[in-house]
Amino acid sequence: MPDLPIHLWYSITSLGGAGMTLPLALAIALWLAVGYSWRLAACWLALLGTAIGVVTVTKLAFLGWGVGVRELDFTGVSGHSMLSTAVYPVVLFLMLLPARRSIRLLGVLAGLAAGLAVGLSRVVLSAHSPSEAVTGCIVGALAALVFVRIAWDAEPGRLSALPVAVSMMVLAIAMHGVHVPTQRWVTHIALKVSGHDRPFIRAKWKAVRDIGPGAAPLSQTFNTLEPATASDI
Repeated sequence: MPDLPIHLWYSITSLGGAGMTLPLALAIALWLAVGYSWRLAACWLALLGTAIGVVTVTKLAFLGWGVGVRELDFTGVSGHSMLSTAVYPVVLFLMLLPARRSIRLLGVLAGLAAGLAVGLSRVVLSAHSPSEAVTGCIVGALAALVFVRIAWDAEPGRLSALPVAVSMMVLAIAMHGVHVPTQRWVTHIALKVSGHDRPFIRAKWKAVRDIGPGAAPLSQTFNTLEPATASDI
């Protein structure tokens, strides 16, 4: 692990927060609609929405029913890792669309590197296990690369690089550090759907290896647990 001060790791991890990445994703869609077509914008939103759906389903499954993979310490796909690896490659791709293809490709790779850095920060800060960060990066990268492949041959002159770049940078600065309580929302939905009073948490879930026939059901066992915190999930 790179030996960085803890505040730098927090700065890196904040790049993957929904409060910053989702506004950037919407800005991408608006620029695509203005400069190209609503179909391309809808394609981007559909790919990102699918990736968000994967994250949400895995988190709901764990928080509501304790569905995960203990051998991999997997309790759900990392949302920060997914959003950063999905959004930043497409941001740079859109900004560099008028440039040569080699420069455009370097921008996409730089965006993926930024997403990987966010994923690493989630592990360093104990917010996610390695398996959760890796799967988040894979899901996000797939969404980004599929879109880049679809839009690769878009006519470069339809959008000027400067206003796109300036708008993205201004939006990133304005939204940096904005917190959106997505985990709280997902937890609330999981409890409503599952009917449990309290969510499953990582520490107690990992401790339960074998439940004998005479033991209390898992739902009853975890119904007495304290609410999850950010470090738990």
